[in-house]
Amino acid sequence: ADIGVLRRVGAMLRGSPPPFVMTCARGSSDHAATYAKYAIETRLGFATVSAAPSVASVYASSLRARGARTVFTNGCFDLLHVGHVSYLAEAAALGDVLVVALNSDASVRRLKGPQRPVIGESDRAAMLAALACVQHVVIFDEDTPHALLHAIRPDVLVKGGTYAPSEIVGHEIVESYGGTVCVTSVVEGISTTNILASLARGETT
Repeated sequence: ADIGVLRRVGAMLRGSPPPFVMTCARGSSDHAATYAKYAIETRLGFATVSAAPSVASVYASSLRARGARTVFTNGCFDLLHVGHVSYLAEAAALGDVLVVALNSDASVRRLKGPQRPVIGESDRAAMLAALACVQHVVIFDEDTPHALLHAIRPDVLVKGGTYAPSEIVGHEIVESYGGTVCVTSVVEGISTTNILASLARGETT
């Protein structure tokens, strides 16, 4: 099983064009001028776009017009590990485009406590965007992805873990327009919390 995971990880890291890293505008009105400006992140070659939910909506609409099946997932992805990568690969296989909504640093602190995140949002976004299975990353400040789900209207909402579909945040939004809600498999014993606890005890994983 471990070799299979490594092979999937290797396949995802090879030969993929750089995706967009889309960052939701914070504290500003939903107007074209808010997110018209863009910059190039030269260290990894990714385009970084300031975006509001309405921009994500236009993007998603263009995908639907081309007949692409959009998959959406969200999370903190602090200390990216093999459990994350396996779940993202499985999620990507459910459609044509995988959009990852990434909790901002402020959002992670509210959800996880003042010591988190360990890795800042820009670096977390860059690492996710480096995976071949991920096409787009959207950083959001809210505690839930509800606004993005309304804007993007993905065909599939995915979470990794032991959730029931009815327990996934936002499932009612996606199901209301006929979308699908899925839960991927988990890599037992692997989590950011467990990794941090092992490091605090001076253990290796």
